[in-house]
Amino acid sequence: MNTPATSRRRFLQTSLAGAVSLPAWAAPLGANSDVRVAVIGFRGRGGGHINELLKVSGVRLVALCDVDSAVVDKKVADLSKKGVKVKTYRDFRECCADKDVDAVTIATPNHSHVLIALTALQHGKHVYVEKPVSHNLIESAKLMAAATKAAAKGIVVQHGMQRRSDEGWASAMQWIKEGHIGKTKLSHALVHGLRMSIDKVDGPQQPPATVDYKLWSAPRPELPIMRKQFHYDWHWQWPYGGGDIGNQGPHQYDVARWALGDPDVLPRRVMSFGNRWGYVDDGQTANCQIAFHPYEPVPLIMDKFGLPVKDMNPKLGSAPFKGVRDGNVIHCEGGYVAESKAYDHEGKAIMKFENFLTGPDHMKNFIDSVRAGKYTKDVLHIRHGHAAACLSHMANVSYRLGKAMKVGEVKERLEGDKFGQELFADESAKMISDLDPAGHCWAAINTGGQGEGSSAL
Repeated sequence: MNTPATSRRRFLQTSLAGAVSLPAWAAPLGANSDVRVAVIGFRGRGGGHINELLKVSGVRLVALCDVDSAVVDKKVADLSKKGVKVKTYRDFRECCADKDVDAVTIATPNHSHVLIALTALQHGKHVYVEKPVSHNLIESAKLMAAATKAAAKGIVVQHGMQRRSDEGWASAMQWIKEGHIGKTKLSHALVHGLRMSIDKVDGPQQPPATVDYKLWSAPRPELPIMRKQFHYDWHWQWPYGGGDIGNQGPHQYDVARWALGDPDVLPRRVMSFGNRWGYVDDGQTANCQIAFHPYEPVPLIMDKFGLPVKDMNPKLGSAPFKGVRDGNVIHCEGGYVAESKAYDHEGKAIMKFENFLTGPDHMKNFIDSVRAGKYTKDVLHIRHGHAAACLSHMANVSYRLGKAMKVGEVKERLEGDKFGQELFADESAKMISDLDPAGHCWAAINTGGQGEGSSAL
C-alpha cells in the first residue's frame, strides 16, 4: 500500500525520469477571460503574490494551498474582510487538480518547487514559480524540459525574478550594449545581506502542530528537524535550501547573466571558496562565499558576504561595494554601472536610469502571457530562471566538493590563473584572515557539476 510519502516520491521519480504528459484541453484563455489563480505556499513571498494578483484586472484569486493550517486560516480571515472568498487546500496535488484553476503561483520552500510545478503542468495549469525555480541541477533540467513541452501547448511557465520586468534595468542593459563605456569586462553580482546565526538545538524538534510535515517534506524523507525556527531557517540546510547564494543569489545571478547577453550554455568550470564563519549553529550553508564563473569572453563573479562588518554587532550590515549591498555592478573599459547609475573610473556619476525598480509589474506580465498562451516577453521565459538557479547550484556543488585550505594553498592552486589570483587577493584573502585566525577557508578550485564540457540550457 502506498503511503503519502512513498507516492509523492514515486511521482517525482517518474516525472523526472521522463517528459511530463500534458492534457490536451489546456488552451489560451483570451484577452477578455478572467484568469483564475491559486497560490501555493504563502507564509512569506506567496503573501506578496496574493497582494499582486488582487491588483491585476481580470484576475480572480480562487484558491489557496498551504501545509500550515494556521497560515491558511489567517489569510482566509484577512481576505474575507476584503470580500474575497477562496477554496482552501492543504495538499498541493488536490489544488493542482482543481478544474476551476487556470494558473498557480508557487512560493513554497525550494525543495518542493519542481515537484509542485510538474504536478501543475500535468493538470494543464500555467505556472509561476518563485526563485530559485529548482533545488538542484537535475530538477532544474527536468523543469526546463517540461516547460518547453508545455509551451508548445500554450502553457506558460514563468520564473519569479522581478528585475526582468524592470524598465530601469532594461534601459541600463541597452545602454551598456550600445558601448557608452566600452566593452564589458566583468559582471559582478553582490549579496551582502546580514544573516545572523540560526542557533543550535540539542536534539530533533517537533514540527508545529498546525503543519502537515509529510506534505511539507514533499520529495524529501521526513528528516529530523534540526533547527529552532521551523519556517524560513530551512534556507540554510542542504536538504531544503541553498543558503543565500541560492536564496537572494538568483536575483543577482540573473542580472549578471543578462549583462553577458544571456548565454545559452553554462560555463565549463566554477571556482568557489568560503565558509560558515562567525558562529556555530545548525546552519550548513556558507554565510560568506565567492563563486567565479569563467564565461568567455566576459567572466561572472558572485560575491556573497553575510556577516556584520565589526564584532558581530547585529546592527551593522556588511560593507557595500561601490555603494551596492544586494545588487549588481557591471565593470566596463571606461567605467561601470552600479544599480541605477553609471560611473566613470573616478566614481563620477555620468548616467541615471529612470524607472529603476519601479517598472511594470512582473505578476501582471505573467497574467498577460497566460491570456496569450505564450510568453509576451522573452525576459519572462523560464530558461532565465533555470540558468540563474543552475549558477547557484554549481557554486554550491563546487563549495561542497571542496576542502579546508590555508590561504597559501589556495594561492598555490591558483598558480597560472591570473584572474583567479587577482580575485582571491582582492576579495577573499583579507576576508578569510579577518574571520578565521587560522586562515582557513573551504575551497574548491576549478571544480563543479559540468565535467569537461558545457551544459546547454
